[in-house]
Amino acid sequence: MANTIGYMVTWTTYGSWLQGDKREYSKDGEILPPNEELADANSKALTKDAVELTFNQRRIAAEAIRQKAVQLGQRIYALSVTAKHVHLVVEYIPRPIGVVVQRYKGCAVRALRKEGMQGRVWTAGFNKRYCFDANTLQIKINYVNKNHPKNN
Repeated sequence: MANTIGYMVTWTTYGSWLQGDKREYSKDGEILPPNEELADANSKALTKDAVELTFNQRRIAAEAIRQKAVQLGQRIYALSVTAKHVHLVVEYIPRPIGVVVQRYKGCAVRALRKEGMQGRVWTAGFNKRYCFDANTLQIKINYVNKNHPKNN
């Protein structure tokens, strides 16, 4: 069995990419087709407006994530915090991926709260893509760097 050398994780801001979305969506690692009824039901279930991070909020979240990576001893290969989601490509560390992602999400929320942001910031969960070789890892790094130029 191949060893994990890294992974790409993606999480979204609250309400920005709902299950059933016309752009497709993922659930339990599977990419699913649009489902208008599901998207409408999820939209109606939102308890507040969808979150879009400002440029300054993106910068704050990115810096918090970078600082947490240092604390965790985890190398960041690529990071993009956009108005509606975060892409993070990191090296593998021997900790459960869910725990690591929660730490990243939590530190970003705490940093945003210090700047006055209130309410939910992120949706529950995240998408993960494991990298078992250098080529796959480089593809993920290139995706983040090409499609999400450094804006933070």
